[in-house]
Amino acid sequence: MALAEVFESFAGPDAPVEFTAYDGSHAGQPGAPVKITVRSPVAVAYLAQAPGGLGLARAYVAGHLDVDGDMYEALSRMTKAQSISVSTAEKLRLLQALGGPRLLIHRMPPPPQEVRQHRRWLNGRLHTKGRDAKAISHHYDVSNRFYEWVLGPSMAYTCACYPREDATLEEAQATKHDLVARKLGLQEGMRLLDVGCGWGGMVRHAAREYGVKALGVTLSAQQAAWAQAAIEREGLSKLAEVRHLDYRDVPETGFDAVSSIGLTEHIGKQNLPSYFSFLYGKLKTGGRLLNHCITRPDNIEPAIRKNGFINRYVFPDGELEGPGYLISLMHDTGLEVRHEENLREHYAKTLAAWCANLDAHWTEAVQEVGPGTARVWRLYMAGSRLGFDRNHIELHQVLGVRLAPDGTSGMPLRPDWELPRVLAG
Repeated sequence: MALAEVFESFAGPDAPVEFTAYDGSHAGQPGAPVKITVRSPVAVAYLAQAPGGLGLARAYVAGHLDVDGDMYEALSRMTKAQSISVSTAEKLRLLQALGGPRLLIHRMPPPPQEVRQHRRWLNGRLHTKGRDAKAISHHYDVSNRFYEWVLGPSMAYTCACYPREDATLEEAQATKHDLVARKLGLQEGMRLLDVGCGWGGMVRHAAREYGVKALGVTLSAQQAAWAQAAIEREGLSKLAEVRHLDYRDVPETGFDAVSSIGLTEHIGKQNLPSYFSFLYGKLKTGGRLLNHCITRPDNIEPAIRKNGFINRYVFPDGELEGPGYLISLMHDTGLEVRHEENLREHYAKTLAAWCANLDAHWTEAVQEVGPGTARVWRLYMAGSRLGFDRNHIELHQVLGVRLAPDGTSGMPLRPDWELPRVLAG
């Protein structure tokens, strides 16, 4: 079996993809919009040692396998390769086709972008403050310039909310921040705590649009520095602040509102009860919490795939729970849940915009962070978009309130946050 045919077998014979290999072999559909090129024996070794998605990802990140064409289109055409389950007999047959058992004698080290818990710095007990700080740094302390190219001017690295099909990414991110603000009932003079605040987009929006005194915290030093500079640049220093700080170390309390936009995924299932309890304790009576996070569509699949691409390359220690489980925990903490919605399709559109941004700045991105990291991002964002499109992952916003002792919520009789607003500038 020729090398190109071996790789074709992982994608499925009906996948509309063209395959070529360094041995001169060809397979698949000639002239297809997506072309996979096997450039060296290293790609073969990666696939032999880790059949399926992880081996293919390692070969691509390391530059020994190329994908020409749209990455999202490539992944959608190669569904079988992403979920392949190889029997022992099939492994032996493919191993022989790839060159025999000698490929397993000398293990190929994974690309340096891969986090291996037992051999690298990410060790210690799961979700301790030190380990969480390292996991967050691995993903977010890449390069602020790189993130500016990918995320655009908003520097919002969370699901946007598209007010209409043809809205721009910037419009959608502003809409998301304002939706959160309105769900929280923000008014001038209130105090907001934004945990896992990223580059401070929500903090700046609350201060600029609502006159709210907003505090954001992040474990990423680069995010905090960028956010503080943006706050000063926009003249918001009297109202807005971002600290390089673990949310568990915030000393202030008595906030009118708490927003958590994209942090819950990093908390860990065992820590979720204390997480919601901590945020509940930061709220004054009548205060609202908006929890915005990626979820899985059920409680059957595992919360974390330790050997998966996302855990090894993108979000070390990230865990996803089902929305019902999170809602139950919020209730158990004492919060009354008042509203919930799924923004799954919005995240697929957000990722499509980020992928387009990366493609438009590919040359600069490779120069800034290196080809391996740029390839990780190209693969990860396209794969995530496919996951949201196919409902393998979802994005839920859940709104809760800390009731008064007599049960008073202070909530409107009907949701009032869909009313349109004219935003400044």
